[in-house]
Amino acid sequence: YSCRLVTHGKHLKQTLIIYVFNAMNDNQSIGTALPQPFIALGWREWLALPRLGISRIEAKVDTGARTSALHADFIETYYRGDEQRVKFGVCPTEGSDQVLCDAKVLDEREVTNSGGFTESRVVIKTTIILGGIRRQVELTLTNRELMKFQMLLGRTALRGQFYIDPGHSHLLGKPTV
Repeated sequence: YSCRLVTHGKHLKQTLIIYVFNAMNDNQSIGTALPQPFIALGWREWLALPRLGISRIEAKVDTGARTSALHADFIETYYRGDEQRVKFGVCPTEGSDQVLCDAKVLDEREVTNSGGFTESRVVIKTTIILGGIRRQVELTLTNRELMKFQMLLGRTALRGQFYIDPGHSHLLGKPTV
C-alpha cells in the first residue's frame, strides 16, 4: 500500500488518502493490479435507502457490528406466492412521517445485540447511497427505539472502499437521490 497527505483549502484540513491494491484473482499478475483510493467516513453519516423510499437517514458507523441494522416500528413477514417478504415501518428522521417499506426476505439470522442478548432478525438486501456511491448491503430489521440512531452501518457494508475518521461527522454530506 501507499499513502499520501492531501490539504484542502485555506483551512488546511488534512485528509489521509490510503491506496491499497485490489485483490487479484489467479489470472492477474502483480503488475496489473491498480490502486483504489479509500473514502473517509465520519463516525456518523447521512445516507439514502432509495429502494425503500427513504431519501435520508442518519446512520452511526459501527465497525463492531458485522451487519448493518435498521430500526423498524413494526415488522410483518408474509408470502407473495413462494417468495417470503417483509412489511415494516421506518421514521427516518425525528418528527418525520413513517415510511411504509416492503422487501424480499433474504434470510433470518441469530444476531447478538449491543446488550449481549441473541435475537432472531429478518435480513433484507437493499441499495444504500452514501455520498455519491451506491452499494448493495444486507440490513437486519430490529427495534432500536431506545437507541440514538435509527440505523447502524456495519463493517461488511464498508468493506473495501471506506475508512473511518472518528473525529468527524457527515464527511460525505447529505445524499442526493
